[in-house]
Amino acid sequence: MKNLSFILFLMVFAACKQKEKPAGVVEETRTSGTVSMLVDESFSEVLADQIEVFRTDYPDTKFTIIEGNEQKIMPVFLNDSVRVIILSRMLTAAEDKMYRNRDIVPKTSRFGIDGIALITNSDNLDTTINVNEVVDILKGTSTTGKQLVFDNAYSSTLRYFKDLAGIKTLPAKGIYTLQTNNDVIKYIAENKGFIGVVGVNWLVDNKKEMEGYLAKVKMLGVKNIKGKKGDDQFYQPVQANLINGKYPFLRNIYIIDAGGKNGLGTGFATWLVSQRGQLIVLRSGLGPHKLTSRDFNFKNTN
Repeated sequence: MKNLSFILFLMVFAACKQKEKPAGVVEETRTSGTVSMLVDESFSEVLADQIEVFRTDYPDTKFTIIEGNEQKIMPVFLNDSVRVIILSRMLTAAEDKMYRNRDIVPKTSRFGIDGIALITNSDNLDTTINVNEVVDILKGTSTTGKQLVFDNAYSSTLRYFKDLAGIKTLPAKGIYTLQTNNDVIKYIAENKGFIGVVGVNWLVDNKKEMEGYLAKVKMLGVKNIKGKKGDDQFYQPVQANLINGKYPFLRNIYIIDAGGKNGLGTGFATWLVSQRGQLIVLRSGLGPHKLTSRDFNFKNTN
């Protein structure tokens, strides 16, 4: 009996030891653990705000963020190196199939609506432009002398406008590319006669170091092609026009989780479309995925 009791004690002790976690290791759940994420640099500002608040609610989380232009980060995602990505588009059928061939079904969630602003130097007389004019510049057929400046040659922003114009290559004149959204803002602030192309969030929720440059640029109003929403007048990319869809240059922001498990990536994606996450989207100047209704209770005090 003594031997049997001793054996049972050893078995219970061993079971308890197996359940103990190594020091410093946090169990991965929807609200704890670590996750690596690829992020289209166009949305780095709004994502940083989201992560800051999320970690306030759930401090046992750690995010490793890898920023880059769309063409740089997509190969990393498709090579299965990092399985969560923030993009301005959904996966193509071929890209989706690459994961399904590995028995993983990517989960895609839209959490915001971005407006792509056209900005010019504050001293320029122009305050408006129409979509046809922009398309003509992109095709190299414009006779207005207007020139567009983009963040970089491999960005999702430039890809959006190439798709809009139906072109594969850029014209020899009229289009310039730099490195970042902030580079575009600085260039437009210091040079007249150009139109910069930047995400709205970079104008609304930018760092203090850019305040001086932002004061020297202005957003252009844009009129859409006849027969499309927003063709009745010129609209600026203010939040109301992102939400009602009247501003022509809109794009969705997606989080795509191909982790294949119910972990932190899944939890963060769910949080982004929650009321708390959507309020941060609103604060950033972007359009939310959905507007949360407000309920008020009125008490009869008579």
